[in-house]
Formats: sequence, C-alpha cells, structure tokens
Amino acid sequence: MMQRDYYEVLNVSRTAGEDEIKRAYRKMALKYHPDHNPGDAEAEQRFKEAAEAYDVLRDPDKRARYDRFGHAGVQGGGGGFGSTEDIFAHFSDIFGDLFGFSSASRGPRAMAGADLRYNLTVSFEQAAKGDEITLSLPKHVTCPDCKGSGAAPGSKVESCRQCNGTGQVRRSQGFFQIAMPCPVCQGTGQMIAKPCAKCRGEGIVTDTRELVVRVPAGVDTGTRLRVRGEGEAGVHGGPPGDLYVALTVEQDKRWQRQGQDLIYSQEVSFVQAALGHKVEVPGIDGNLPLEIPKGVQSGTLLRLSGEGLPYPGRKQRGDLLVEIKVLTPTRLSARQEELLREFEKAGEQTPLEKVKKAAKKIGKAMGLD
Repeated sequence: MMQRDYYEVLNVSRTAGEDEIKRAYRKMALKYHPDHNPGDAEAEQRFKEAAEAYDVLRDPDKRARYDRFGHAGVQGGGGGFGSTEDIFAHFSDIFGDLFGFSSASRGPRAMAGADLRYNLTVSFEQAAKGDEITLSLPKHVTCPDCKGSGAAPGSKVESCRQCNGTGQVRRSQGFFQIAMPCPVCQGTGQMIAKPCAKCRGEGIVTDTRELVVRVPAGVDTGTRLRVRGEGEAGVHGGPPGDLYVALTVEQDKRWQRQGQDLIYSQEVSFVQAALGHKVEVPGIDGNLPLEIPKGVQSGTLLRLSGEGLPYPGRKQRGDLLVEIKVLTPTRLSARQEELLREFEKAGEQTPLEKVKKAAKKIGKAMGLD
C-alpha cells in the first residue's frame, strides 16, 4: 500500500495542535481497533497506519523533519509497528483511556513499590559539617519465605481459570469489546491454592530496617534526600519505591543564617569602635581573629570570606558576616562624665577654628581690631 500523507491519515490540517492530533488519533484507533474489526486485514493496516502517523506528528522534532523532508525525513515505511501489541504497549496511555484497561496487559502486572517519606531533624552542626545518620524504618519488604510469590514454600502459583492467566476479561458493549481486570484474580492472572503463612498470600510483609543516610554538608531546612530503592517493596517482581528524607535543620543561637552565609553580632564599646580593636569571633571550625577598624559605625558588616557554610556537593563556601554593634554606656562615674565633657569640648573646635581664634587674638593685640 502506498504511503499516505500523515495529516491525511489522521484527517487534520498541517497547522493542527497537539490536542487536536491526539483527538484525531483516538478517533482513528477506535474506528479501526482489532477488537471490533476481527479478521479485517485492511482495518488492521489502517490501525497501524494511524499509529505511525500519530507517533510522528505528536513529536515536535519528528514532525518538523516530516514537514520538511516528507517520509524520508523520519525514515517512514509501512509497518512502523510490527504488531498491534506493539501499538498497545507504545500508546498504553491512549488505550487505557479508551478502554479502561490497557489492551497490552497480559498476565500478572508488575507494579513498583510506593515511595516513602521520612521527616528527619538534624542539628546545626550536623548540617554544617555533614553526617551519617542511622534510621530505623518500618516498611513493606518482599516476604523472605515465599520470595514475593505469595504461595507457601513448596507449592505453586496457578493460572487463573477465569481469565486463563491474562489478568483480564472482555465484556461486550454494543459492537465494542472492553477489557477489564478479572474479578476472580483481581487482575493478577494468578490463583494461589496454598497461601504463604507468613505473608498470607500478599508476597510482602512489614519489617523494620536500619538504614544509614548521608547528610551532605551545608544542607538547609526543606532539603529532600532521595535514597533509591529504599521505599516499599514492589508487587509481582516490580521494583521497590524510593525513600525521601525531608530535613529540618535546628537553628544555632550564635549565628543567623542567610543561605550559605552566616551573620554574627559583635558588641564593642564606643572607645573600641573609635580607636579600633582586635577580637575573636566564632566560626564553624573554631574562633577566628577579626580586626575592627578605627571609627567603625554601629551596623557595619565586616566580611570574612569563605568562613560560612559549604554549598552541598561543591568546594565553595559562603561568608561569615560580622555585624558591629557599638554599645553606649548607661551608668557613668563622676570622673567618666568629666572626661567625656572634656572630650566633647575638645572636639567642638576644629583646627581651622583654632587658627581663626589665634589670629583674632594677635590682631587685637596689634590694634588691628
């Protein structure tokens, strides 16, 4: 059969959007579905043709190449799918919507285990430097006695006689046949004559496992650590889920955190602020020397680069910012008050004012005033 234009196959324009193309394919798939065209070779060919057209036009890259070069641009040829089963598997979402159950399903369906969440609170130091923490985690695991089969050791799992092991039965509605999960085996395709005593035929049991979780240095509240394969056990050979560890980091009284930067408040007297001073401030790895410059003002931020928190998974670190707070004395002795007044009085006259005052005295003495 000569290849037809893909837009013609789906009966859409070349400017059709993604939703329009999907609706058109659903219509074609429903019209030529093998379930209500049994033995019709032409309908089967149209079914494959529509699937091939949809596979190209739903993909922006393939569609662009097809629009430019035609079938040669996507290496199109008859029989893009080897069988209808390939189509069912490739577009399981489409056929799941159409028929309520994937036409590709056969036999027991492996299902991935559920993901788990664990809320973990760590200290500021653990978050700053990193740590390894052992968790005690209750969860579903594969039954050790039956290895997940659900059958007692020494017994066998038999195919469901109702659905012949397919896990589904078909019901006719008008000229449609709808595939549905088998009500006898619940869609597993299996019958267990002698269930495992430990898991009661479920194939999974509840157990408490100890797990070591590595907390990277520099993490903050809200960080989620993903531990692959440590969630709930899968069903019928399905993979296990993942474990997500949600972190809450305790605050530290010494610092205020802003991302990977730390802010520390350092109090100094007004004399130390005026004359300059050397102090030590706390850092993550110990005390750090800090030179306070002369004349520093209250509220000034002094930066110690690279002394903040590390960025997780990187060598860079944030900064430690020291906020200067100049203290004003509230209780003074008589002598201290006297000295402060002398200090204020000495500061009232600038050098220029002193020169002008001296010049005025000299002029008066010479009779120039």
